[in-house]
Amino acid sequence: MRVEIWSDIACPWCYIGKARFEKGLAEFAHRDEVEVVHRSFELDPSRAKGDTALVIDMLAEKYGRSREEAAAMEANVAANAQSEGLGYRTEGRDHGNTFDIHRLLHLAKARGRQDEMLTLAYRANFAEERSVFDDEVLVALAEEAGLEADEARGVLADPEAYAEDVRTDEREAAELGANAVPFFVLDRRYGISGGQPSEVFVQALQQAWKDRPATALTTVGGDAAACDTDGACEVPQS
Repeated sequence: MRVEIWSDIACPWCYIGKARFEKGLAEFAHRDEVEVVHRSFELDPSRAKGDTALVIDMLAEKYGRSREEAAAMEANVAANAQSEGLGYRTEGRDHGNTFDIHRLLHLAKARGRQDEMLTLAYRANFAEERSVFDDEVLVALAEEAGLEADEARGVLADPEAYAEDVRTDEREAAELGANAVPFFVLDRRYGISGGQPSEVFVQALQQAWKDRPATALTTVGGDAAACDTDGACEVPQS
């Protein structure tokens, strides 16, 4: 079985959803027969490279809230992350264009280190004092994931390197009707939208495994928190 996950490093529910999916996968009897592939999805593709803003300021502007209200929104998301054992900084994080990160993730995929690179990028963005919008930080993360630093620098220096791979992922997301992330697709038959609880992933994996002849993409699990194409991320009310 193949599970494809469309996500963006800037999306907190993708970070949380990855952890919840992995918990669900660990409980699935056929987990060793599941191939997980991460796909690209940009939440803010129109933002120029190098144009960054503090997340709190971005949220306040996007939702028309005060900085205090935006900080409370972040604290609520942080509580969800922490409940999954994830680190989450609510102050000092920045937001920007993630195209270069996705290009490096495709390099990592080609070298068999995609999950390692994604995990490190999420951790750097949400839990550590490291900006994933800085090229040298990205090179350091690539090295930590087992890639060659010079190769990573070469990809960042060439704006077309792996660019079409990112665009192909995004076209496929549109064709599947994905307008928010995270978006999980099981064998191109079942779709799961949002950072669902781990038990939803267990049920979906079991259903997809059992019902292999199905052909149409069926959405399971109902609505859950996600980040949509204009960069808006839902925040559950406490």
